[in-house]
Amino acid sequence: MVEVPLTWQLAKLGLSISMVLGLGTIAVRASPRVAGLLSGYPLGTALALFFIGLEISPTFATQSAVHTLAGFTATMALGAGYLLTGRQSGVKGIIGGVLGGFAAWLAVSTLLAQFNFTRLSGTLVTLCAIMVFSWLFRRIPDVKSTASRAFSWPALAARAGLATVIIFAITRVAHWLPPEWAGTLAAFPVTMLPFLLILHFSHGYAPVATVIKHYPMGLGSLLSYTLCVSYTYSTLGLLWGTLAGFLAATLWLLGWMQLTAWYQRRNA
Repeated sequence: MVEVPLTWQLAKLGLSISMVLGLGTIAVRASPRVAGLLSGYPLGTALALFFIGLEISPTFATQSAVHTLAGFTATMALGAGYLLTGRQSGVKGIIGGVLGGFAAWLAVSTLLAQFNFTRLSGTLVTLCAIMVFSWLFRRIPDVKSTASRAFSWPALAARAGLATVIIFAITRVAHWLPPEWAGTLAAFPVTMLPFLLILHFSHGYAPVATVIKHYPMGLGSLLSYTLCVSYTYSTLGLLWGTLAGFLAATLWLLGWMQLTAWYQRRNA
């Protein structure tokens, strides 16, 4: 395994913390529905794939990104597992949700790792999963929560710290894994999971369920990002490929939010 320079480790630390805190300050003023959509913005995945490419090789990161496309299905399964086993309030609910979510994620990830996905098949698998999970979550009520302890600076700092630990773990373990598993790990909800834990602890199960309900529809930005970098890493390099991916993700997210706002005004 290649020894990772200290400067890369410090860059990974700084980027992980600053990106999570930056998006967290936006979520302070957002509803759980918008927070659910923003949880699908490619922060953790972008960092994981970028540093996998930097520490191992851009070719390996490109191959991993193809499997990340299908790996988002396991992320939605994690949310479903959390919903089923985390219904209690407080620490009991958090522990139950985490255990159930991890069990669902591992089961689906193991299944996905058995297949050799292409860009098309990986995208289609997740698109089908988005429709299925959106239908399963459709009856979950939208519950608003006040921006208090869940979005305080100490809570955001804790979220950034936990997300950073997960990023370091994913990129470290990727050195020993084939692209199939490295790509699936890159799809892990690095920023969403800490957010759910803090929200659950501060406000209970209901707003957590609301965030999970809207998470599948927020995955379009992640799919856009990952599909873009699977092409641009090999043609533009890691830096410009990453920037192109963020542009694609942002355009998709803005377009989707405009579409949903128009639809709500039309129904009103």
